[in-house]
Amino acid sequence: MNDFIFYFKMGLFHVLDLKAYDHILFLIVLVVVYLFKQWKKVLWLITFFTIGHSLTLGLSAYGVLNINVNLVEFLIPLTIFITGVINVLTAKKASVGKENLNLFLALFFGLIHGLGFSNYFKIMIGRKSEKLMPLLEFALGVEVAQIIIVLVILLIGALLQGILGVNRRDWIIVTSSIVIGFAAQMMINRIFW
Repeated sequence: MNDFIFYFKMGLFHVLDLKAYDHILFLIVLVVVYLFKQWKKVLWLITFFTIGHSLTLGLSAYGVLNINVNLVEFLIPLTIFITGVINVLTAKKASVGKENLNLFLALFFGLIHGLGFSNYFKIMIGRKSEKLMPLLEFALGVEVAQIIIVLVILLIGALLQGILGVNRRDWIIVTSSIVIGFAAQMMINRIFW
């Protein structure tokens, strides 16, 4: 039980750590296009992200993948930037008809984000022969943290749009543009060539 709590907390705080805010930024641009009543679609999105994240963590933990860390550290903000730009370009239509694209982005970009944490995860589990259970426990922590963040984002969107009358298109464009700015700065700071 202690191992479960340890790996669950590691997954939880991997996402909720404000110093590692790239995960939060990605969740913001992934979810900002949705309304609170679309929470089931959002749950699928973050689950796809967790699957991708966990897959590359697992492949790395078992020694199947070994990727250039500097490249991955650049690709992570690039995924955030791309998702934000897609939001800005399609803000008028919001999430309508983008479900499959968003699921693909969540899964594919989850693969990249998982690579960013893979070296730390390998150190965390050490030379344990049993890697699957720690990986699943960690993934559960990631999923719970993502649900918390996504609920906050959806609630803020609902309050701004429902109570304060902020236009949905403006909410998407402004929020995504702010995140694009953060992602651009992160990419500049992480240029690997």
